[in-house]
Amino acid sequence: MRVMVIVKATRDSEEGIMPTSELLEAMGKYNEELVNAGIMMAGEGLHPSVKGKRIAFDGPGRTVIDGPFAETRELIAGFWLWEVKDMAEAIEWAKRCPNPMPGPGELEIRPVFEMADFGDAVTPEIAQQEERLREKTAKR
Repeated sequence: MRVMVIVKATRDSEEGIMPTSELLEAMGKYNEELVNAGIMMAGEGLHPSVKGKRIAFDGPGRTVIDGPFAETRELIAGFWLWEVKDMAEAIEWAKRCPNPMPGPGELEIRPVFEMADFGDAVTPEIAQQEERLREKTAKR
């Protein structure tokens, strides 16, 4: 099963306060453990929301909203994409993570949809298209 592990933003991360060398070193060691265990597929930190944009959809209309965005605790400061056996394994790995923030921090683990989750809505053509796209992105 694939899961996205979301590093929740804090006031410090939204203010652009960068991690210390010690935290970067600890996170690097943790990421290396994840890679060596075959768990980590991707992972990155994100710039504060002041540098971001949101696109709001309403029917055919699109509205661009400039950051920063309110509700810091609802924002994302980084993420990993992991391949794990089940949610219990994801939780165990997440509990081993160094605190990603200088103060209180929080991770959120969310399962990634797989094509099988969509049931009968997935036609053979949609399944073939998904497979082609995965193959193309794997080559990049």
